[in-house]
Amino acid sequence: MKILVCISNVPDTTTKINFTDDHKSFVSSGVTYIINPYDEIALTRALEIAEVNAGSTVTVIHVGDAASEPTIRKALAIGATDAVRVNANARDAYFVAMQIVNYAKDQGYDLILTGRESIDYNGSQVASMIGELLNIPSVSIVKSLTLEGNIATLEREIEGGKEVISCPLPLVASATEGMAEPRIAGMRGIMSARTKTLLVIEPTETPTLQSITNYDKPAPRSHVKLVNADDVKGLVNLLSQEAKVI
Repeated sequence: MKILVCISNVPDTTTKINFTDDHKSFVSSGVTYIINPYDEIALTRALEIAEVNAGSTVTVIHVGDAASEPTIRKALAIGATDAVRVNANARDAYFVAMQIVNYAKDQGYDLILTGRESIDYNGSQVASMIGELLNIPSVSIVKSLTLEGNIATLEREIEGGKEVISCPLPLVASATEGMAEPRIAGMRGIMSARTKTLLVIEPTETPTLQSITNYDKPAPRSHVKLVNADDVKGLVNLLSQEAKVI
């Protein structure tokens, strides 16, 4: 079985976010980057599937410049067979999806996995775009994925319950919490990652469909008033006179 896992290079969740003075660009200096957490879940599930299907391979693909290679090497250390880097900065979700599709369309992948979204832009668009562009099924925000022969069974949470979908391969699925527990790379994996293949390819020409005009931070939180638990009258007065319904 051939599995492709799409990974993003995102700022660590503890990173302090700053933008340039003109609010046009993200300030990346001093930022620690990691594999997008949802993509790590997808990668782990891919490895679990490969381990019970002899001869399987797991390839990771990333659209980004050379600075993202440490993140790709981490994916290799976790257990991916090999990796592909499309040598371009991601412009938008369509650009990323097109680069992945242009590589994957002739490779014969049985399963393509992504995270449900990247934690920096939270777009949740790439997986469904890949499915549409490759003309294969795509299922988003999947909590469970099992395979029996050429049929995948996928479970999703929906309003008030869950949805179970049966789908033939090949397909695209985006992973969320519950699909797998992310792995930590061991020393052997870290050492072997140095010798695994990392193929760098140039991007294909793709139209720009959207662009970011500016970035901004959320408004600072307003001050709060603390009320003693026994001061019921004071609380009622504040709620009736000062509280605002947003």
